[in-house]
Amino acid sequence: MEFTLDLHTHTVASGHAYSTVQEMAKAAADKGLKLLGITEHAQGIPGTCDEIYFHNMRIIPRKMYGIDLMFGSEINIIDHDGTLSMEEKIIEKTLDIRIAGIHLPCYEVGSVTQNTNAYVKAIENPMIDIISHPDDSRIPIDYETIVDAAKENHTLLEINNSSLDSLSSRVGAWQNLQIMLQMCEEKKVPVVAGTDAHFSNAVGVFDHVEVLLEEMNFPEELVVNRSVDVLKQEILQHREIRKIGRD
Repeated sequence: MEFTLDLHTHTVASGHAYSTVQEMAKAAADKGLKLLGITEHAQGIPGTCDEIYFHNMRIIPRKMYGIDLMFGSEINIIDHDGTLSMEEKIIEKTLDIRIAGIHLPCYEVGSVTQNTNAYVKAIENPMIDIISHPDDSRIPIDYETIVDAAKENHTLLEINNSSLDSLSSRVGAWQNLQIMLQMCEEKKVPVVAGTDAHFSNAVGVFDHVEVLLEEMNFPEELVVNRSVDVLKQEILQHREIRKIGRD
């Protein structure tokens, strides 16, 4: 399939990535992408940007080199109740795209039940569009519960290309994503692929994801990267939950 978008990338602002916004955007355009998401790490990750960075993202153009840009954050899930490391008002007012994930510097690993609950609470949070790399055996979870929650809340689960790389510090991603994708296919739950690029040459490179999807014979119609319109519709459906809850 053609990957038209990459929503999970980081620039120098995240503290341990090495390219600028313009370098990442140029790389995305050169790869033929139509949409790039730049999602800096939220506070809690050593060396990342302060809150003022997110408040000032309004000044950055949302189109460069002929492609659309979305700016947001990969927010930390910091406890077993799914608490996020960024205030709701900042998420809602400053972020075009909202990703949440567990990172070991910010989270105390618990039981399968506790870890699963942490993810489920983030999935249920209408502030969050995508759950990043739910694939690490160091943080064991119940995949059926996660997939069911994602289906109910229209929250996208990520297939992280970086997790599948042999250099990744995450453990067991290939096997865990096979389990997750099988359940997503059975339950017709859409997913999103992300590169988690920390350098411009990794933007739009889904080499490991492509192998996994082909091996699983996973339905193309369940991968939102095929269409910017499909992605935006999925995000709209999820955020509508918040509007309904307020009415």
